[in-house]
Amino acid sequence: MQRDIFQRIQTKQSATEKQQQGENSSATIWNQDGNSTSTVASFSISLPHTENIPEGVIGPLTLLLLSQFLLFLGVGAVIPSIPLYGKEIGLSSAANGIVISAPAVALLLAANWGGTQADRARKPAMMLGMAIIAVSDVGTALATTLPALILARLGLGAGRALSEAGERGMLVDLANQIPSLRGRALAAQQAVVALGITIGAPAGGVVVQQYGPRAAFLCVSAAAIVALILYAFLPETIADPRQNSNKSSSKIETPSGPKIWMDLLKDKQWQGLALCQSGASFGFAAKIASIPILATAALPGEAAGAGALLSAAGVSGLIGAPIGGWATDRIGAKGTIVISGLVSSIGLMLVPVALAAPSYEIGTDLQLDFDGVILDGTAVFFSLAVMLWSLGATAQGPALIALAQQFSAPGAEATSLSLVKAAGDGTYIIVPFLLGLFADTFSITGVECALAGAAILFGTTALAMLVSDPSNSKKQLKSS
Repeated sequence: MQRDIFQRIQTKQSATEKQQQGENSSATIWNQDGNSTSTVASFSISLPHTENIPEGVIGPLTLLLLSQFLLFLGVGAVIPSIPLYGKEIGLSSAANGIVISAPAVALLLAANWGGTQADRARKPAMMLGMAIIAVSDVGTALATTLPALILARLGLGAGRALSEAGERGMLVDLANQIPSLRGRALAAQQAVVALGITIGAPAGGVVVQQYGPRAAFLCVSAAAIVALILYAFLPETIADPRQNSNKSSSKIETPSGPKIWMDLLKDKQWQGLALCQSGASFGFAAKIASIPILATAALPGEAAGAGALLSAAGVSGLIGAPIGGWATDRIGAKGTIVISGLVSSIGLMLVPVALAAPSYEIGTDLQLDFDGVILDGTAVFFSLAVMLWSLGATAQGPALIALAQQFSAPGAEATSLSLVKAAGDGTYIIVPFLLGLFADTFSITGVECALAGAAILFGTTALAMLVSDPSNSKKQLKSS
């Protein structure tokens, strides 16, 4: 069965290569406009030579990206409040890490099931998952006890497992119809996520200051309901969901989800992908569990200052995601992953250095964010380090998806991609606790971010050593 899966993957790669050779694309499809009166940059996407893009791709892709943008407006609003919410109810850094990790537990446990459901039909998985997300964040806002809070966060993880599997599958389905622009199509999702967080994070900081941390979770629920409504207008990208469902129930034609995972994990390509995603999860955990707290102490405005930093990181993400997509299409996914991984790891390892650096006052033009407050050198260097991490992390995201998609089992793309996601989620379960424990143990401010950066570097190195270039695999297949 394992041999059959990898033969299908190689056949799929060869066919994709032929399709890519028959198409030409322009060098640049992204335009950024950073001339803004605040840290929120205006953003536009253009696809030249649209006559080469199937009509059935542009509309659904645009609607999917719009839905993601609106959803992450709400997600951005809640990011600054998550660690602050834990502090409000008296949790220690380690205990707060457990609460933050709760969604990852459900994500890990439900990842394979979510991928299997999404491979049967993308749209129902997306809609049901989004409904669960909306209910769970209302539950988080209304929770008055720690068990109720953990239960609500577990529900959030279950909803995300189902919804994100469908979203990844649909995005890959659409991107596969424009293979010469695959990297940039996948990067578009990263860009709209960054844009949503860019706008939502400072707004969330204001909401937290005015109404308390609980109110921010209601913003996510409202955004999830809007996304759910928009998902109803998306087409199903699996040609015949009922037929696919029947095939998925056949033990002869299609192996089960756990069987696919077991077979894939025997291959060093997927081992490298999983380790790289695990390392990247350290960075995202630091963004949620550590950076807002460090920013509250280092930047003016407390919660608003933390939100402004996350907004600035989102702006750097608007640059990183298009760069990652363009580089994936030009130099390949593996090279893009390695370069961006090095950039993001250096950014986080510089955080404790920045916070320990001598301070000096410099002026800033960010009037909207800090009301003309003078920033010292520590605040500036800390912000630049976080933005450097964001630049690398958002560039790495589309490249990881593109590389995993090239190695995925045909007909089980969502299940295959969910393996990499589960590797990150499994790591995320313990990382916030480890970061909190690390911060409580050592007196160096921001030392937990250095630990996260080292983990990213390890994962990137593992991928560089274990994963072969897909183009080389195709050449070997042809020669045989």
